[in-house]
Amino acid sequence: MVNYQEALDWIHSREKFKVKPGLKRMDWMLARLGNPHKNLNAVHIAGTNGKGSTLSFLRHLLQEQGYSIGAFTSPYITRFNERISVDGYEISDEDLADLVGVIRPIAEELKKTPLGEPTEFEIITTIAMLHFSRLELDFVLIETGLGGRYDSTNVITPLLSIITNVGLDHINILGSTHAEIAGEKAGIIKKDTPVITGVKRRDALKVIAHEAEGLNAPLLCFGDDFNAQHIREEKGMEIFIFTNSVHRSGELKTRMRGTHQVENAALAVQACEVLYDLGYYMDRKRYDTALYKTSWPARFETVRDKPLTIIDGAHNVEGTQALVKTVQRHFANRKLTLVYAALEDKPVEKMMGMLDEIADSIYFTTFDFPRSLKAEQLQEYSSVKNSHVYTDYKEAIQQASAHAEREEVILITGSLYFISLVRDYFELV
Repeated sequence: MVNYQEALDWIHSREKFKVKPGLKRMDWMLARLGNPHKNLNAVHIAGTNGKGSTLSFLRHLLQEQGYSIGAFTSPYITRFNERISVDGYEISDEDLADLVGVIRPIAEELKKTPLGEPTEFEIITTIAMLHFSRLELDFVLIETGLGGRYDSTNVITPLLSIITNVGLDHINILGSTHAEIAGEKAGIIKKDTPVITGVKRRDALKVIAHEAEGLNAPLLCFGDDFNAQHIREEKGMEIFIFTNSVHRSGELKTRMRGTHQVENAALAVQACEVLYDLGYYMDRKRYDTALYKTSWPARFETVRDKPLTIIDGAHNVEGTQALVKTVQRHFANRKLTLVYAALEDKPVEKMMGMLDEIADSIYFTTFDFPRSLKAEQLQEYSSVKNSHVYTDYKEAIQQASAHAEREEVILITGSLYFISLVRDYFELV
């Protein structure tokens, strides 16, 4: 028998950040387990940004219809078990330990073959597939980890694929242009299977359309086949109207702030529309309630009211653009202090150029992570004169809070791994 801590230790002892292209290891392990992934009604979600938010919107929409939903997401924010959930409840410690007990001997056997040792993400994906197959679920929502074509999750044959957007992230692995990265994301498209996308860039969309056409996969594009008209911001909510060729909604509300979240919500609503066309029950009157209920941690999330403190996981150019735009819409007339930490493989100079536009003062910091940049290095990329350096992120937050004026906003961002630690910190203070 394996206990929970032993299970976690074993999972994390895998090759965590190593990318080993190909799906042969996944196929090998899943075949030994009886191919549990082949009986899942899956929706596959890829994209540079917005995967988690879109998945959360879709989970709430489908649950509101009475469906039972499994969800596989990454990375986790507070606790590892979050990555595998059913109807919003994370996998239990006991179930996780039990699944590791089943999978570990298979992984050890695989290690001895020419295919080699499975990576951490391959192990976690296999755990999720086996867990979901043991339950009577109506749908399973699967988020890719990295890219799409060679991502461990791309062993499934989904009912529907979603590509949220394409940005320049992980360029050392996925490619250096939007078109190249789009090609990797488009790898999740399957023959005769509908695909929904929020991609707007013509070069990226052209690649996705070409892949879809070659596989006879119906392609539905935001802005052409469906849309979301942003009406107004009201009491911390975004109000919008969803339209497609057969339906125009009334006013829909989401507490997820930012016009980018309106687009993510529209992707999820269109997914429900496609599932309806595939024969699944949908009551459109329930869309609004579901969207209003939706939340997703570390996405413009308020963690303290006085001083108003917001955390956001923006960690690439597109995510930072969306964050800056949201801040400008909601807090245009308020001073803003930024607490910032980032990883060395990110385009920090570009991101700081955007954040400098909204920050009155910045507290640069770092955190315990293999690729975390030093606070002094981050400061070199900023032109904001009122900036400070702290090696302890907790002290940086404390100092920012202590010096904040009454109506000032504190924004903490730069990395999802950093925000995970920050979120834990605020739960303790």
